Amino acid sequence: MKTQKLLPVLTVLLAGAAAAQTFSPDTEKSRVASDQLVKQFGAVPKPAAGVQIGGVMKALSNEYWQLLRTGYLKGGTKYGVKVDAQAPSNESDQIGQLSMMNTMIGKGYKALLISPQSDVNLLPGIVRADKTSLVINVNDAVAPTAQHFVGNIQYDNGVSVANYLLKTFPKGGQIAVIEGQAGVYAAKQRTLGFKTTLAKNPALKIVASVPADWDRQKAFSTARDLLRRYPDLTAFYCNNDTMALGVVEAVKASGRLGKTLVFGTDGINAAYDSIKKGELTGTVDSFPVLTGEVAVEVAVRLLAGQKLPKVIATPQALVMKDSVAKYEQFKK
Repeated sequence: MKTQKLLPVLTVLLAGAAAAQTFSPDTEKSRVASDQLVKQFGAVPKPAAGVQIGGVMKALSNEYWQLLRTGYLKGGTKYGVKVDAQAPSNESDQIGQLSMMNTMIGKGYKALLISPQSDVNLLPGIVRADKTSLVINVNDAVAPTAQHFVGNIQYDNGVSVANYLLKTFPKGGQIAVIEGQAGVYAAKQRTLGFKTTLAKNPALKIVASVPADWDRQKAFSTARDLLRRYPDLTAFYCNNDTMALGVVEAVKASGRLGKTLVFGTDGINAAYDSIKKGELTGTVDSFPVLTGEVAVEVAVRLLAGQKLPKVIATPQALVMKDSVAKYEQFKK
């Protein structure tokens, strides 16, 4: 009996895994930049009265997802819909996240904005929602069977940091990569963009590329060990800011602050504060508040019957000490 109950779930996961091999938001041709929505599709339609949208994020323990939630709520106020934004307590509660999604489906929400903890854990929920709710994948793991994806071009994230290092260290150096959760789309693409671009200068050698699972303490421990092995390390590139801030602590403890550069990803407030203090070198800000607003806008447009491309790409930018003031306006 248990085997019979598991078969549909396994079928969904296998189908999703197969779809993941063919769908990549970074290379999808059916795509529009978020700042072109009004130009190409007109003003945002007025939603029907009482429309409710659910937002299922990774975890509110990470400031990035707190900021995305802020964007959802701002978007709800701006476009006249009610948004219920929730997340598990940590980024590894995949069953709890699916349970939240199923609860929202049961409440009859017209659209669901999902940010899966892995590329497959919410696939059963997408199947269940198929006949009742619009499902939009919002950064950063990819649920390939969702109807639409809203988020950054993850590959370009790594490219921006690599280009800075190519320009700054033409004579070369030793580089370490602190990856996110193994197998997650965003981590793979950010790392791939970084490594592919950095390879333009063979003198910039990647001496280590290690996953730290988006965790600050794991990143600290990993960086501490790497700095002992490579005391003249030129720079760290980290797949998120939470890990980057852990790396900063390791760099400070080793007496390398100002000598070993540290770059993060996400653009959380804590990263901005660290940059202003001269500790974190930079972050690739993916503007989570804006992303949340765009996701709600996309949901409203689709619910009104507009036909949008599969991918709506949101902006990102490498932020360093000399450009913090320029981008802080997007943190509110």
